[in-house]
Amino acid sequence: MNSYLNIDHISITFPTGKGPLNVLNSVNLKVQKGEFISLIGHSGCGKSTVLNIVAGLLNATEGGVILEEKEVREPGPDRAVVFQHHTLMPWLNVYDNVRLAVDQVFKKTWSKQKRDEWTRHNLELVHMSHALDRRPDEISGGMKQRVGIARALAMEPKVLLMDEPFGALDSLTRTHMQDSLMEIQARLKNTVIMITHDVDEAVLLSDRIIMMTNGPAATIGEILSIDLPRPRDRLALAEDLKYNHYRAEVVKFLHERHAQPDVPTPSSDKFGDGEEPALSLVANI
Repeated sequence: MNSYLNIDHISITFPTGKGPLNVLNSVNLKVQKGEFISLIGHSGCGKSTVLNIVAGLLNATEGGVILEEKEVREPGPDRAVVFQHHTLMPWLNVYDNVRLAVDQVFKKTWSKQKRDEWTRHNLELVHMSHALDRRPDEISGGMKQRVGIARALAMEPKVLLMDEPFGALDSLTRTHMQDSLMEIQARLKNTVIMITHDVDEAVLLSDRIIMMTNGPAATIGEILSIDLPRPRDRLALAEDLKYNHYRAEVVKFLHERHAQPDVPTPSSDKFGDGEEPALSLVANI
């Protein structure tokens, strides 16, 4: 079966004052349509760089990204990005922040009425219909992220890319956002790649967890398939043996890399180096 999204042996090297720095080394991943993929690993392992290459914000030094048999070389509406910190226009209200994206993608092909209906529909998906006229400084952090997700979904992207989207939120808001994301993904069957530092979040949301080795020359260390039925109930899963097994596998992977000396490792190596996972990650653009 052909992959929907093929991250084909991408490597990237940046010039520095001390010479070339190889950030990623032959990252290879095939993603099927409708999959929810999480990237996890210690800070500095290149997770945001992978996401930015898929988004078309960076070009790989070697290898490439193929989406539905078309090479990704630049940003496009078929890939939408939700960052950790909202990127809403502060002078626009909630409705207009989403409508801006809708107009950009569909102005030439859709009527004004259809674009209005589509804007409202996507805000309803994230339960923000009650705040259409509010500006970003008049709503909470969680509500801002809901608007950011609505804006991304409104572009009808083939792939939704999320860079630690809930990292700056309090724990209660974060759980609500996770539940909303699961609900939306179940309805839309869209393909999602999300960066997270939260082990429980990764296990709860994902079909597969991609565990990255530490940088420099980071690559995929292990891939963990999450065989848990959907819809998923976080309270029921707290006592689920399979859930806790998956959680323990990810924690073990991260701990082993924290405990090892500072030596780059190939993807077949079970051990590596690293630092403690950061609590949050600012999007690397």
